[in-house]
Amino acid sequence: MDSYPAPARQLVEAMRTAAAADPARAVAFQGAPGAYSHQAVRELFPDWLALPCFGFEDALAAVVDGRAEVAVIPIENSQHGRVADIHFLLPESGLSIIAEHFVRVRHCLLGLPGTRREDIKRALSHPQAIGQCRTRLKGWGIASENYADTASAAAYVAETGNPALAAVASRLAGELYGLDVLAEGIEDADHNTTRFVVLARHPVTPADDVSVRTTLMFEVRNVPAALFKALGGFATNGVNITKLESYLRGGSFSAAEFYADVDGRPSDPNVALALEELAFHSKWVRVLGTYPSARDHG
Repeated sequence: MDSYPAPARQLVEAMRTAAAADPARAVAFQGAPGAYSHQAVRELFPDWLALPCFGFEDALAAVVDGRAEVAVIPIENSQHGRVADIHFLLPESGLSIIAEHFVRVRHCLLGLPGTRREDIKRALSHPQAIGQCRTRLKGWGIASENYADTASAAAYVAETGNPALAAVASRLAGELYGLDVLAEGIEDADHNTTRFVVLARHPVTPADDVSVRTTLMFEVRNVPAALFKALGGFATNGVNITKLESYLRGGSFSAAEFYADVDGRPSDPNVALALEELAFHSKWVRVLGTYPSARDHG
């Protein structure tokens, strides 16, 4: 069950029909056609079939069920931080990360044909997109309102026909729904970039001659200095941790779970030793995938 606006539903049905006919070339993504995830799919898999899904769970389930070969999912943004709930959904899906990709996010203010930026009173978009453009919108005197995703907001603006309403979304969304670009590059930070990961049913083994990154999750034991001891093996074995985040699950405040990206592969001797020490001081460790590095995270 979904609630795409009518202009998006027409595109969604056509794309779902095409993907169903050739699931081995289908790439699931969350959002309506024209979402930044859709843009990421086009950049990564230009000859494949994009399969729009209403929620992140739906996109992951499409791969698990075989309706899509892979899913492209946003995991973090350089300006607004991690994408909500992704750290819970990834390990629960049972899928493996096989690639990463970075999309430079250039938000557009999209309105009905013939409208001007000065006509806009209210802008709709995903909460993260609103957060990334908050200063600019406030300076223009435009009120913001959260919507399910950026592209659905654009489709809704096209559906309503309200000249005082705009969407914050991609240029691609404007093209798909017949909206004018009233302003482009309205994000508050010029580094605004979203990192995506590609998930598949089975892990991959990257070539020996490429730089790789390994993503893992773990929960330390609830004892003093547990995190210090758990991570000590990475320091003593010269393994670079490029990302480390903590989060709490299930309302418990007793022990945190951690998401980490490290340089190297589990089969590397130094990484293997670091993971062995991590496992000794943790309740559990789960490797989510080893894949080629798309860029230097340092």
